[in-house]
Amino acid sequence: MILHGYFRSSAAWRVRIALHLKGLTVEHRHQHLRKGEQFSPEYLALNPQGLLPSLILDDGAVLTQSLAICEYLDETCPDPALLPADPLGRARVRAFAQVIACDIHPVQNLRVLKALQARGQTQDDTHGWARDVISSGFDALETLVVGQSGPYAFGDTPTLADICLVPQMANARRFGVVLRWPRLAAIEAACLALPAFAETHPDLQPDAE
Repeated sequence: MILHGYFRSSAAWRVRIALHLKGLTVEHRHQHLRKGEQFSPEYLALNPQGLLPSLILDDGAVLTQSLAICEYLDETCPDPALLPADPLGRARVRAFAQVIACDIHPVQNLRVLKALQARGQTQDDTHGWARDVISSGFDALETLVVGQSGPYAFGDTPTLADICLVPQMANARRFGVVLRWPRLAAIEAACLALPAFAETHPDLQPDAE
């Protein structure tokens, strides 16, 4: 398999974590987002959105969208599971992950920030808006894990929820958010004690700057 990513892409980091948890190895190829390499004709032929990550399977099939990739990996390599066995548990984990992937993270996408700045918003404006969205989203996430036991978001093993949370916590720091959510911080600490999270950290990637 080949994973197209970028060291700082939180969506690509999610897939790196999932692959590591599953014990799967891939060839890494890098698309430099700030240089616009994701818009090359060659990459757009793989991913017409020009977004990261993209995963090329052994048979040449191409998967896009990090949550879809993670769920594919979970279905084809089910141990360890990234989703609980029961339908209610799966729905709760997916909801937590989607708060991040669908509602919080998109406003920090480089393409979105550049588009806003091109329409007259200053960098301070766009970064302030990102901080507000992260903070309100984290308020919701902290509530969603109230009463959940175990060191991770939903129990004693990492799930798709944790895979999404850890990269988003790193994004929050990049935007200067004061992390005032003790449960989220504890989950992050537990995750980063695991090689799958620590060894896939952006700072440790070959294309890190």
